[in-house]
Amino acid sequence: MSLVKFKRRPFRSLISSDFFDMDDFFDNRMWDNSLLRGRFWNGKTVDPAMNIKETDDNFEIELAAPGFGKKDFNITIDNGCLNISAEKTTSEEEKDETYTRREFSYDSFERSLQLPESVKQEEVKAKYNDGILSFKLAKKEETKKQKPKVIEVS
Repeated sequence: MSLVKFKRRPFRSLISSDFFDMDDFFDNRMWDNSLLRGRFWNGKTVDPAMNIKETDDNFEIELAAPGFGKKDFNITIDNGCLNISAEKTTSEEEKDETYTRREFSYDSFERSLQLPESVKQEEVKAKYNDGILSFKLAKKEETKKQKPKVIEVS
């Protein structure tokens, strides 16, 4: 008998995971969006890096979003979907006797995550510090992992 390495089906594992990133799925897997990210598109729309960690009591999400302020974020939960977006514009103008120089920039992003049913949606908390947008999503009591009961042998 020989052992065969099992190949995971990427689509199946993506759908069955606790958090389904709809933006990542549709933007990167279904359609080729290389035209938008190449020379054709000069905007600064980039998906921020994200970490998701599960503990016994909650989920913790960290989103790298340096350069934004707290007022730049728009965070909503709609139909079990956590929607995170941010945008900011900056402009600078310099005037001299012979010229006027104006510069501006626009940065934005959007991320959407389908929340697991085990999350208490009314207790989602967000915090922004040093360029990291952090979320704490508490789990419902009935879905928390129970610590194993130790039974002594007599």
